[in-house]
Amino acid sequence: MTVLNTPATAGRGSFKRVLNALDMTLFTVCAILVIDTLAASAKVGVSSLTWWVITFFFFFVPYGLIVAELGAAYPGEGGIQQWIRRAYGDRWAGRAGWYYWVNVALWMPSVYILFAGMTAQLFAPEMGLWTKIVIGIVMTWITVGVGIASLANSKWVPNVGAVVKAAIMLLMGVAGIWVAFTRGVANEINFSTLMPSWDIGLAFLPVVVYNFLGFELMSGAGEEMKNPARDVPFAIVVAGLAIVAFYLLATFGILAALPVDQIGLIEGVLDTVGKLLGESDLAKAVTMIVGLGALYTFFANMVTWTLGANRTAQAAAADGELPAIFASLHPTYNTPVGAFLLTGLVSTVVIVLYGLLAGTAEDLFWSLFAFSSIVFLLPYLLVFVAFLKLRRVDVDVPRPYRVPGNRAVIVTLASLCFFFVAQAIIFFVWVPGEGIDWTTAGPIVGGVVLTIILGEVILAIQGRKSA
Repeated sequence: MTVLNTPATAGRGSFKRVLNALDMTLFTVCAILVIDTLAASAKVGVSSLTWWVITFFFFFVPYGLIVAELGAAYPGEGGIQQWIRRAYGDRWAGRAGWYYWVNVALWMPSVYILFAGMTAQLFAPEMGLWTKIVIGIVMTWITVGVGIASLANSKWVPNVGAVVKAAIMLLMGVAGIWVAFTRGVANEINFSTLMPSWDIGLAFLPVVVYNFLGFELMSGAGEEMKNPARDVPFAIVVAGLAIVAFYLLATFGILAALPVDQIGLIEGVLDTVGKLLGESDLAKAVTMIVGLGALYTFFANMVTWTLGANRTAQAAAADGELPAIFASLHPTYNTPVGAFLLTGLVSTVVIVLYGLLAGTAEDLFWSLFAFSSIVFLLPYLLVFVAFLKLRRVDVDVPRPYRVPGNRAVIVTLASLCFFFVAQAIIFFVWVPGEGIDWTTAGPIVGGVVLTIILGEVILAIQGRKSA
């Protein structure tokens, strides 16, 4: 029995297999390697380097192993939605598909407000908030247009984005090492400062976990892969090793250049590069090029995530779990045009609404980022328990790759992943030892609750239609 032969795939369309191992590796690097939240993780301080290593071994590695098995064993279109459906049925798959899709529409405004903030930093420092919001809306619809194009063409946006991201992070890391040896670092790095911090560290630890998510995204286009059984595990291993190396390098570069209290969520990358390279004309030119490259990576990141998330939503709608509009395919390109148009509409509305609530671009960035991130994290809780159930009940499905170890080992690995995601959800709004600032947490929690309620209403309506 395989997913491709089940009735659940009916109505999903016929897809061209255009993704090879290199495409999938670059796609994964572009999805997970994010520059827009580097500054947020670096604000943990020097101990952020230790948090990267801890999270890599106790979350990123187990998570990668689990997704490698699921992606190779169940290569159908839909990825995360399909895995949960096999384990827990339509309703839970519908929830996962809804959360996975809507978080991208909610996250897009924060990325493009960051995009606008960096554009202002480069070209118009006095730019007002509403001008930045207009830029965010324009970039939203450019992303939608690229996503509706054929995957054979749109895949080049994340492919190039992966290379640009790697180049920027490599530059930041190498420049940071050079500064450390020639001028000294802005933050003292020793055994004491590397010890994990339990105050601000817990506040920003969710960002570190968040920055490691996305292995499963390429499986949203499972039926567009040439050889998923072979290429998914390969892409995860190669991309995973590259990603952690680049994150450590870039974080070190930021900490070498800027004191922790001077790291801004919006300006962090450009401030870092400027400090690392100096004030010469050549350094300023390189900083400008890096800034333009960073702008492109924000765009590439959103293209990457919308490509995967909208295909997941389309598959969920084809299974009757989400409204039929999500299932609409472009007549020429066979891409999820309905899901993309809805993404653009939701992003536009949210960016305007949050523009009315936030006083500055940095406030808007964090509010939207935390709100969308909590929604984004919810389906991962289901993935790890679905993995355990499928291992137990779906024994006849061939698994070209299996997570090594006995039942106790895989339960431990899945439990670690579940714990890391659960604590990230909690710490986005509450840090032990600190009170909750409801002026910040209120809109975040309220937005999450409304998103969940809306999803339940949609699922209930779909359930009645299917009855």
